[in-house]
Amino acid sequence: MPSLTTPQWFSIATLVGMMALFIWGRFRYDVTAIIALLAALALGIVSPKDAFSGFSDDIVIIVGSALVMSAAMQRSGLIERALGFIAKYITRVRSQLLVLTASVGVASALVKNVGALAMLMPAAFQMAKKNDASPSVFLMPMAFASLLGGLMTLVGTSPNIIVSRVREEMTGKPFGMFDYLPTGLGLLVVGLLFLRFGYRLLPRERRATATLGEALDISSYVTEVTIADGSPAIGETVREFVTRHERDVSVSGLLRAGMRTVPSLGLTLHEGDTLILSGEPDALERVIAGDGLALDGEQRQVPEGSEGDDIGVAEGVIGAGSILEGQTAARLRLQQRYGINLIAVARAGERLTRELGKTRLNPGDVIVLQGPLSLLPERLRDLGVLPLAERALRLGNSDRSWLPLIILAIAMAATASGLVPVAVAFFAAAGLVMATGALPPREAYNAVEWPILVMLGALIPVSDSLRTTGASDVIASNLATFGATLPAWGAVALILVVAMAVTPFLNNAATVLVMAPIAAVFAHDLGYRPEAFLIATAIGAGCDFLTPIGHQCNTLVLGPGGYRFSDYARLGAPLSILVVIVGTPLVMWAWPL
Repeated sequence: MPSLTTPQWFSIATLVGMMALFIWGRFRYDVTAIIALLAALALGIVSPKDAFSGFSDDIVIIVGSALVMSAAMQRSGLIERALGFIAKYITRVRSQLLVLTASVGVASALVKNVGALAMLMPAAFQMAKKNDASPSVFLMPMAFASLLGGLMTLVGTSPNIIVSRVREEMTGKPFGMFDYLPTGLGLLVVGLLFLRFGYRLLPRERRATATLGEALDISSYVTEVTIADGSPAIGETVREFVTRHERDVSVSGLLRAGMRTVPSLGLTLHEGDTLILSGEPDALERVIAGDGLALDGEQRQVPEGSEGDDIGVAEGVIGAGSILEGQTAARLRLQQRYGINLIAVARAGERLTRELGKTRLNPGDVIVLQGPLSLLPERLRDLGVLPLAERALRLGNSDRSWLPLIILAIAMAATASGLVPVAVAFFAAAGLVMATGALPPREAYNAVEWPILVMLGALIPVSDSLRTTGASDVIASNLATFGATLPAWGAVALILVVAMAVTPFLNNAATVLVMAPIAAVFAHDLGYRPEAFLIATAIGAGCDFLTPIGHQCNTLVLGPGGYRFSDYARLGAPLSILVVIVGTPLVMWAWPL
């Protein structure tokens, strides 16, 4: 074993200490990365002039831009709408599971996997509710499918972006947008087949703790809409309208020419009719958006001075002593006095039939208010309304634009053809979705996971100290001594397994920052090309199926699925073994040594 110099010892010690902090969990991962950078500066293994070089790295730009594009795709609702159309014809749990996992897997190739998962989780809840099943049947398999789907393209997951840069440093050529597809697609198909049957390993009784909305027993909202020109509802009877929407909503009142009536099922709907609709928020959103209905209050003017603010909605519970208690929205003149509009009301155990402006509000009612996002928090406090931060509503959001998909497709085509670098293409795409209004700037900045970017920027110079001090050569040399006794497939599997084992403790991006240079030198010492070993590193880092903490996708479903820590290994351990068994020959086939 080659002897280590003092700087090499310092570099290895810094990374070991960083891993210990990750495992301890006392500090958040970005803070841990900052501590590691400060330690590297103090020990002299990172020079002051290189300390912040990571923040100017293309990786930071690509990851941040990919997050913005992911949010834009999520906001467009295109993938949800496609899935909703398919789901109408699938009723068996196993078939629904396959549709959900396949959808999230494919979507994860286009947007960041955690964004794809968040986008499709509501569909899983809807399917589980219709089947009277626990969402846990769907959620963990969907999380695992999102991890596998993210392996298919350059922007699907952070590890792919990082190994692309390492290959460029070694060979002068980065991985292309779809260079990951042969291995990623193969693993996704095998993983979907396993999850189709393996979901039985999950406990069926797992259920999430009831949310505040569920504890309040809110079964439906009431909202007021107007049938606009061109709406498919024009000319339909009330029965036909309700049946077309699978009875997910009901018409509890109708206003025509200023006259209010209780509509019969045979009544024909006309342009300009105002309907009192009741139903669950997701159902109301689909009906309003799909039929081009005008939500009451959407077109009202905003308060002076807030014209440039983004308009949004907030859900809250009317508290005891609220100034809304016993009042109606019309009497309080909410829009004129407070600059906000009441657009939906729900009351536990009671079906509301009056128009919104004349509905007398009670403590415990759940209401949806619309207005400038900068004003809503203050107005909720003024009105004595407790915000329900647990649920996000898009009621009345009919923006189903194809624009984000078109921009994303152009960016991917431009990078795949080599016309522009990945960082430039995706930075331009992120700028375009904001400039065109497909994603408001406020939402774009909220979509960026700043702790991830800080961690990347801080860890790049720290992990690079392995190379600059020569520590990576020493580690790789020792691995090569062991790897020389293995067949070629054993060497590839070794790197895949090591990356998979480290990821739960380091975070997948940090794992690749540390492991990719070692894997590249390891391949060189064995006389192999580096590509197979870099791809194996990315696969191992992207496939943490054993814990809820190694990847955000796993963490995202922990609470909603009601899972325990040990549940992940029950389904994840056999899937991890399958990835190693199938992934190793796939990597060697796609990237000959």
